[in-house]
Order: sequence, then structure tokens, then C-alpha cells
Amino acid sequence: MIINKILWAITTALIIVSGIYFTFKLKGIQFKFKNMFSSLRNNSKTSSITPFETLSISLAGRIGVGSLAGTALSIYLGGIGSIFWVWITALICAPIAFSESLLGVTYQKKDKNGIHVGGPYYYIRDGLNKKAIANIYAILIIVTYVFGFLSIQSNTITKSITNVFNINPIYIGILITLITSLIIFKGAKGIITSASKIVPIMSLIYLGVSLFIIIANIERIPMLIINIIKEAFNFKALGFGVVNGFIIGIQRGIFSNEAGIGTGAIASATADTDSPVKQGLLQVLGVYFTSLIVCTLTAFVIMLSDYTSLSLNDINGIEITNYAFSFFVGNIGHITIIISIILFAFSTIIAGYYYGESSLNFLKLENNITFLKIITLIILLFSSILKAEFLWNFVDIFVAILGIINIISLLMLRKEIISKTNNKL
Repeated sequence: MIINKILWAITTALIIVSGIYFTFKLKGIQFKFKNMFSSLRNNSKTSSITPFETLSISLAGRIGVGSLAGTALSIYLGGIGSIFWVWITALICAPIAFSESLLGVTYQKKDKNGIHVGGPYYYIRDGLNKKAIANIYAILIIVTYVFGFLSIQSNTITKSITNVFNINPIYIGILITLITSLIIFKGAKGIITSASKIVPIMSLIYLGVSLFIIIANIERIPMLIINIIKEAFNFKALGFGVVNGFIIGIQRGIFSNEAGIGTGAIASATADTDSPVKQGLLQVLGVYFTSLIVCTLTAFVIMLSDYTSLSLNDINGIEITNYAFSFFVGNIGHITIIISIILFAFSTIIAGYYYGESSLNFLKLENNITFLKIITLIILLFSSILKAEFLWNFVDIFVAILGIINIISLLMLRKEIISKTNNKL
């Protein structure tokens, strides 16, 4: 789609420029690892929402299927060189993730239940005095996450299961809908608590099996890394060469770590903390964990297999990941991917719904939250049978628009970001 390409050209340019700008102005904030890990300590002023819980809700949104299906899709569409650009995107996006999270805490408010809320719509409205743009951003979050991201999660769960078992997709959609309803009707605190329990479990299962496969084939890893870097600068690959792999790598990198979109700021703002800088550093850890660990391990497992022998239509991406794991560990691979996808996708459904609800509250439409829950459940049900290609294109367009609005806002608030950071570090 031409509109997709135009929007992503703009988004890519903004991300590169702002990422490099904030790297220098914030004195390489993405390399302050000691500060990042110290930020994991509970610095909450009350027993409300802890730093780990805010990291969990953002990881719930970030890891999702973008790290599994999205990584496979990146390799399939942009070649293995696109993985190099996913890595570069993580380093470039890290100071952006820091900046948006810092502002998320700076402009946080308390809702009627005493829970802190915030995000780009708050710093756009209160920091830039742009209420109309803030409202547009909030509406776009609802459309992108409730209608888009959640649809992809449901579609991916369905595909991962139907690839192995002969089950009618609509039955899977019904089950997804029922389980989600049990979570989202718990309220904001219940949603965040659920995410903090799911994220560690899903991470350990997936990373454990991935590392087992990689260690068993450790002698091939150095050559894989060399080939990734060589292909990243191969001007003849796929007819588009560097440009194709570069754009797709950036696109999938942003989709997986969500830095620049602004959702990290929504998650960070839930923390009861007086340290915006620490929350910003915490979100940098989230970007690294998603793009440099989960995406990289997924890419290595795929590249170690003979995935190039596959012939696929209406590709979601999860088919490739599923094939790669089963290639090495047979049915254990199928089961690992199914369990991982269910947990990863449900974590993203939880986070995505929370972002939608938070946006609705910002728009002062909290009386419509029950309606939002019902719409969410309907979308989850029917997206299980939709075309994967349509869903990915739909989400890509809106993610690009969110990125453009958010990054321009960060640049306009750059003096405040730089001042608050340099005074604390």
C-alpha cells in the first residue's frame, strides 16, 4: 500500500533524527546500564503500582506476537539483513522510549480510583497546550490497539493452534473471548496485576527452549551474525537491497518494541513514583529485552532451520516461527510455540485493552467503558477468522501515524526532557 510506504518513510526519518538527537543531548542515556537495573528497585511512595508492574504492562504490550510473528515476517519480507536494522532500531529507539516515559510520569494524573494515569495525550495537552491533537492521539490509540493490535493477537493464537490441530477457528475465537472477559472486567489494577504474573512465566518458557536450540547449534551462530550484517548492506538483495531490509527492519523493530509510539509512557505513568528519570530508564530495559533478546533469539532459531523451503499464502509470520521450533524439537516445538503465543498474545491483549481504556478515560468517556469491553470481545472473536495480511497492513498505518504525532511532540518538549534528565544523572 502506497500510503503505508509514505507514512513509514516519514516515521523512519523522524525516529532516526530524534533518536540520534536525544542520544547526544541525553549523553548516551541508552548505555547507562547500572542506572537501568537500579531502577527496578521499588521506589513507589505507597503500596500502589510498583516499577516492576509498570515494566510488566509495557513488556506485555511490547513482547506480544510482534517478537515472534513479526520477527519471522521481517526475515520473510526483508531478508535476514533486516534483523540488523531491528537491532539498530532498538539502540536508536531507546532514548525515545526514555523520553516519552519521563514525560508520561511528569504529566501523570490520578483517576477517580486513585490510580495514576498518563501518556502522550496528557503531555500533548498539558505540556504543549494542544488539546485537539491530544484527543486525536487518544482516539488513534483506541483504533490501533483495540481494533488492530488485539485483532492480530487473536488471529495469531488461532493460526498457531490450527497449524497443529484441526480445530474450527471460530471455537478458538470463542475461547479467547471468554478468557479475556475474565481479565478485563477486573479493572485497571487487576489488568496490571495479571500482566505482572503472565510476563515472567511466558518469558522463561520461550527463552528456555530458544536457548536450548541455540546452544545445541552454537557453532553456527558466529556465521549467522556475519551473514545478518553482510545482508544488511547487500544492495542486490530482493531487488531493493539495503532500502528494503532497512525499512522493514525499522518497521518490525518499532512494532516489536513500540518505542516512539507512546504506549510506554501510558504504562510508566501508572507508577506511584517521584522519579520520572527512573521510569524512563526502566522502559529502556523493556526495549532491549524485547528487541535485543526475544527478537534475536527468535531470528536465530528461524535462521538455523530450513525455513526457506516453506511456501506460504496469507502469511502471518507465526507459521515460520512454529516451523522453526518444530524443526529442532518436534512436538515440543509446536507445544512451546502454542503456549508462548497464547501467553504472549494474551499479555498484549491485556496491555492493548488497558491502553484503550486509559484513552477513553482521557477523553472523559469513562461511562462507555463497558461498551469498550464488549467491542473488544467482539473484535477478538471475529478477528480469529480474518485475513492476516489485512490486519498487519491496518496496524502498520496507524502505528506510523501515532509515531509521527508522538515523536514531533517529544521534539517540541525536548528542553524539558533534557533539563529533567541532566539534573538527575
